[in-house]
Amino acid sequence: MIPRFPPFLAQLVRRPKTLFSGATILFLALVAILAPFLSPFDPSEPNLWKVLSPPSSVHLLGTDDLGRDLLSRIIYGTRVSLLVGLVAVGIATIIGIILGSIAGFYGGPIDWLTMRLVDTMLCIPTFFLILAVIAFLGPNIIYVMIVIGVTSWMGIARLVRAEFLSLREREFVLAARAVGARNLRIIIRHILPQAISPIMVIFTMSIAIAILIESSLSFLGIGVQPPTPSWGNIINAGKDNINIAWWMVVFPGIAIAITFLSWFFLGEGIREATDPRLNT
Repeated sequence: MIPRFPPFLAQLVRRPKTLFSGATILFLALVAILAPFLSPFDPSEPNLWKVLSPPSSVHLLGTDDLGRDLLSRIIYGTRVSLLVGLVAVGIATIIGIILGSIAGFYGGPIDWLTMRLVDTMLCIPTFFLILAVIAFLGPNIIYVMIVIGVTSWMGIARLVRAEFLSLREREFVLAARAVGARNLRIIIRHILPQAISPIMVIFTMSIAIAILIESSLSFLGIGVQPPTPSWGNIINAGKDNINIAWWMVVFPGIAIAITFLSWFFLGEGIREATDPRLNT
């Protein structure tokens, strides 16, 4: 008997690109969870006898400038990238949903003030703002997640506001008002579930961007600090030896590219599956 999927999942499973992206993300999640069991060596233990060893049967992806196994460091770096992406975008999503919901539902001066705040934040180059804050607070993975989150909510807020503006005068909202439902209940129980699809799309795509920002910060030396492995700081350590140890740059770069594209294509697949104009 062939299983029948809900319409949303049925649209997703029809797209090989989306299925492949989802499977890749699931695989990366399993790698992050099972890192202690999958890692063949201690990612932080140096071995000066094997400095910059090329890929071999013992060290499949070679070693770095301190003789540490590169495969083990990339495996543990998966934890950092996924953690930063999920937590940072989670913070941005919460802020964006709260401010966007309030602005779109109430309108008037609240909407104007919220949108002026969004415009002000958008006028400031996000990456340079993150650089400034991290330089002031100091490099720390907690600060990296928080700063990326509180500087990345503007797009989500604008999207949620637009959805609320189009939904707040619909019949089901008017009916909820007629039976005496409070504004908070209308926002949470009636309008927000109708806007969840575009939020899911921007959530997944924002994770890809957050992972790229974290890798960039770590590459610049103000993100995740050694000896904690991060794909960005692995590339940073390998840039000075790229002529003799290309594997220190190529393999973590491939990991970043695969992760970024997987999240991005998953978001694109969700958009296609939830947009009725693309399913005709």
